[in-house]
Amino acid sequence: MKARTTQNFDELYAGAPRDIQRAFDRKLILLLQNLRHPSLRAKEYDEARDIWQARVTGAWRFYFSIEQETYILHSITPHPK
Repeated sequence: MKARTTQNFDELYAGAPRDIQRAFDRKLILLLQNLRHPSLRAKEYDEARDIWQARVTGAWRFYFSIEQETYILHSITPHPK
């Protein structure tokens, strides 16, 4: 698998704190190796739009879709808890 970002993701990533960026970079490696890695806690978030959610940290999530052999990264945001 490979990953591709959207402009929205790039803007949100650039505005995220540096520690969140580093945490995401580690999680992306895990995602590319195994969608079901336990620390990602990946789940289908919006079935109608085929959007998935995965954990960056306890307080941050990233959202993506899957197109053939590519993860399309849509956003990275604080979790609304």
